[in-house]
Amino acid sequence: MSGQARLALCAWVATLASACALLPLVGPVGWLAQAALLLGIQTAVGAAARRRPLPGGAVVGIQALVTLLLLTLVFVRREALFGVVPGPDAFEAFGALLTQGTADVSRFSIPAPVTDGIRLMLVGGVVVIGLLVDALAVTYRSAAPAGLPLLALYSVAAGLAPREGVRWLWFLCAASGYLLLLLAEGRDRLSQWGRVFGGRGGGRDGTDRPAGIGAEPGGWRADDSAVAPLRTGRRIGAVALGVALVAPAALPSLSGGLLETARGGRGPGGGTVSAVNPLVALENSLQQPENRTVLTYRTDAESTSDMYLRIVALDEFDGAAWRPSERRITELPQFLPPVPGLSGDVRTDEVTTIVRAADWYAQSWLPMPYPADEVRIGGRWRFEPEGRTVVGDRGQTTRGARYQVTSLVVQPTARQLAEAPEPSAALRAEYTEVPGSLPPVVAETARRVTRGAPNDYAAAVMLQDWFAARGGFRYSTEVEAGTGSQAIARFLEDREGFCVHFAFSMAAMARTLDIPARVAVGFTPGQPDGEGGMTVGLQDAHAWPELYFEGVGWTRFEPTPSRGNVPEYTRPDLPPVDRPSVPAPLPEDEAEPLPLPSRSAECPVDVRAQGACDPAAPAGDDGSSGGSLADSLLRLGTPVLTAAGLLALLAGLVALPGLWRRRVRSRRMGGGPDPGTRTLAAWRETVDSAWDHGILPQESATPRMTAARIVRLGRLEGEAAEAAHRLATAVERALYAPEPRSAEGLAEEVRRVRDGLREAAGRRARLRARLLPRSAVRMVWAVSDRWSAVAERYGGALRRTVARLRPSRQRA
Repeated sequence: MSGQARLALCAWVATLASACALLPLVGPVGWLAQAALLLGIQTAVGAAARRRPLPGGAVVGIQALVTLLLLTLVFVRREALFGVVPGPDAFEAFGALLTQGTADVSRFSIPAPVTDGIRLMLVGGVVVIGLLVDALAVTYRSAAPAGLPLLALYSVAAGLAPREGVRWLWFLCAASGYLLLLLAEGRDRLSQWGRVFGGRGGGRDGTDRPAGIGAEPGGWRADDSAVAPLRTGRRIGAVALGVALVAPAALPSLSGGLLETARGGRGPGGGTVSAVNPLVALENSLQQPENRTVLTYRTDAESTSDMYLRIVALDEFDGAAWRPSERRITELPQFLPPVPGLSGDVRTDEVTTIVRAADWYAQSWLPMPYPADEVRIGGRWRFEPEGRTVVGDRGQTTRGARYQVTSLVVQPTARQLAEAPEPSAALRAEYTEVPGSLPPVVAETARRVTRGAPNDYAAAVMLQDWFAARGGFRYSTEVEAGTGSQAIARFLEDREGFCVHFAFSMAAMARTLDIPARVAVGFTPGQPDGEGGMTVGLQDAHAWPELYFEGVGWTRFEPTPSRGNVPEYTRPDLPPVDRPSVPAPLPEDEAEPLPLPSRSAECPVDVRAQGACDPAAPAGDDGSSGGSLADSLLRLGTPVLTAAGLLALLAGLVALPGLWRRRVRSRRMGGGPDPGTRTLAAWRETVDSAWDHGILPQESATPRMTAARIVRLGRLEGEAAEAAHRLATAVERALYAPEPRSAEGLAEEVRRVRDGLREAAGRRARLRARLLPRSAVRMVWAVSDRWSAVAERYGGALRRTVARLRPSRQRA
């Protein structure tokens, strides 16, 4: 295998190794095989193109064109000409898929399902990164900068991946791929000098002399300790990777934070659980123009008005955000333990609900009515007793899950809540804690609103009614979902927000009144599907406060106006109101198929782009989401946008020396006030052009010696060599002649020398002279000199000021 083919193969391996870091983020891994196939075709096309005498830009262009055709064939062939040539319809379909993928990224928890949109983002991103790596490492023979796009790919994946798991394995894959690429380039570079040399017996004449370097008679001989450079490189790389993996274990680190993911240990009592803050997904769900079906269920409850499907409870408020506490989890028992705080004096009804999750909905926490008594579900699910929630273990999600929940409908009376005894001191201490950063206005407002309340229950009802009706609050999803202390104070002042603001504010205010409180996140009951069941969509996502009353337990309140259902027990002065009920008897045979979720996730791209997939979509929305992709990317910071921004920044930094060099050349060749100045400027440009092509300037040499050196080392011939000597003669006349002669035509002479240097140099040297000119170091020198001058100027002024003040201080 040739060195160039080996380098191309290593670039392919390095890209796929870095792409493996994306595996924990999504469900099925089949997309990686698809990306490997497309990337392999792209690499083969590049190898074939480089066998022809084509410039590097043309090779990259051919690879990019083939990649576009491949992506068109795989993802939007129905909209393309002949199934492979993209047209306006194909690009519109690409936009629709990216819009769908961006929306899916915002709503799914990790690991997310590989929808068509997410698949395009994954496969397309990997092949684009692979194209950059192949262009830098193989086409332009510069493997070191090829690590930048690989780093961008790995960094995005590592930043989104769960904290637990084998993250070190993905780092090892990515680092090993890059090391393999560097070693392949080093081997190819050494082969330019001859056979790769090593220990003994390497000479062609049977001696110990290595071939290539030092093989001439009288040259050095390799001894027994000589080690091949490639073998040394492998050993250095292995040691560096080992240090990178082992050293962090010995260093202090930080844990926790906003992005915590569900995790559990094995065994009856092992493991802890925390959660990705669900507020981002809740806000995005409420702002989706399409109310995609999340869950469908049937229940034997008399009424579904209180059938809230609870996901998780947020019980920790540190002043920056509400989040779930880290709790111990256990095996999911057949029958859940008794409901904490619930006494036998409170009326309860037992209801059974069968739930079916959509195939695209992947949530680590199981949505179910609260409080549940029994949960029947297959898979790896575990139980968190404090929040009474069920959480997936080792990547288990709700995608396509069908489960049955037996739960209690708790029906306390107003008198039972009003006469509730004091909770335990430990529970009150934990659930009434507020951060010191909470603005005083929160507690002051709570005391003012509940003035005259005879008990905690009356105070809770006053708070709920103030938010829902009397306080002048307005429901709006256009408000930013802040969760910290200042966000609560701002909400109380502006009086505009959505369920997150109402729930968080009421819970925080209840805690300032010493009422135990937390926030629940889940779904409202949804809508009847017309077939005896209920359908829950994305826009049914909701948050509500739960307050604790001894003898009743955690009790739901509803402060958000126009959302959900106000519980009967919070309206003691009103007679019961008959609400339309939509009960549906449970099927006698549990195997009877449930109503399936909406098929909008399987809707073809062209139909989805017209908004015709879901009849419940808002009128006037054509589904094309003309500006939503850019808005979503800017808001969410998706991996594609992050990688693109990083690559653009790196491209700008790489292009800076070349741009500075062009500007200097243009200024030098633009003329000057007198012939002598123009002549010296042309000479400086000639010397720097030679420096860019590897001919280091010698400040001590005369112009004539410098010209001869440029001609000899730059292999200049004909007009180029004569032009260099003519420039040297012009400089000598400008320096030593009584009257400098005209400088006309010197710019053309410089151009001849530069053209000659480019023709004599190799392709790599020409590329380096254009992109990374060596003479650009003068820019660093200029900045350093200017900084030194500024420091000397202001430093001297400061010293003089101190010297003037010192005598007066002594006199004082």
